[in-house]
Amino acid sequence: MPSLALIVGTRPECIKLAPVVAELRRAGKVRPLLVSTGQHRELLNQALGSFGLKPDIDLGLMTPGQSLPELTSRVITGMSAWLAEAKPSAIIVQGDTTTVLGSALAAFYAGIPVAHVEAGLRTDDLSSPFPEEMNRRVTSTLARWHFCPTEQAKANLLREGIPAVHCHVTGNTVIDALLATRAHIGGLEAAALGARLGIPPAFIASHLSAPKSRWILVTGHRRESFGPGFENLCIGIRHLVDAHPDLGVLYPVHLNPRVQEPVRRLLGGHPRIALAAPAAYEDFVWLMDRSTFVLTDSGGVQEEAPSLGKPVLVMRDNTERPEGLAAGTSELVGTDAARIVAAASRLLTDPAEYSRRSQLRNPYGDGTASARIARVMEAAVQ
Repeated sequence: MPSLALIVGTRPECIKLAPVVAELRRAGKVRPLLVSTGQHRELLNQALGSFGLKPDIDLGLMTPGQSLPELTSRVITGMSAWLAEAKPSAIIVQGDTTTVLGSALAAFYAGIPVAHVEAGLRTDDLSSPFPEEMNRRVTSTLARWHFCPTEQAKANLLREGIPAVHCHVTGNTVIDALLATRAHIGGLEAAALGARLGIPPAFIASHLSAPKSRWILVTGHRRESFGPGFENLCIGIRHLVDAHPDLGVLYPVHLNPRVQEPVRRLLGGHPRIALAAPAAYEDFVWLMDRSTFVLTDSGGVQEEAPSLGKPVLVMRDNTERPEGLAAGTSELVGTDAARIVAAASRLLTDPAEYSRRSQLRNPYGDGTASARIARVMEAAVQ
């Protein structure tokens, strides 16, 4: 039976490839091998657990304080050694991480074809997001199959000279993961979730467990915002909470020390701001589903939240997901404190605007992307 190696290194890659693994296993026409590079060890293991997955192969490439050059070289050499031994029929990578770039290069050197899930996203600015914009552009030159979440993503690839026959518009697999997760988390309780994430009991009582309370879910981790960017966005969040006496903010804080330090220094100690541990996927979906809206710099959240009727304010100056901007499901606010306060306050004080944006159609898919990808790959490697 042909084998397909699905490569994951970070939490988003796991979330977005988990439904593809499940679909390939269900159909039973190829042998899927889940390969972990361990790029983000703790968050990746947490995400794997959310989907009941364990890697078939764990390369264990993460080291403390790793630099981009060091990690990239370890992914290329580690993946090259494994590919030489395992010889899968093809590899599948997802997104734009260092794991994606290094794995695609290793497969290219080994003469093994590459499938790229979430292909064609572009900001046309190599510095933002950094280094993801470069990673995905280079991966596009190496891939044989390009699974595009939207027609716009396909158009980007056609503009770069990728043949149309190699491009497949599938929707984004994160919607598959989101809808499947939402269907089985109804029994989660706020108190138990709060205990897992270290959320103060007072915040649980005043916001998570209170049916009509208003609170914002925040995520932020982008490398290009380190330093002044994080300082400013934290100042904006604090001003926003002070301006709205009923408002709460829940922020599961990324483990990177350059995120932890400014967030805890500037937001810690406020009675209506809860700083939590990173959430497992099912917990995060529960939180997203119950929040008023989401303030984020995450790409995946821009895709997920509209399926739950949640407007998204994007703390970036540009985005490779313009479909959300065009649809109105997301709005760019950058890391400028005044812009964050103004955009969030509009959603909090204008019920008609909030209602309109909550009811917009999600442009990123219908929950069947994984089946489309699986059928193409099964036919390709037989």
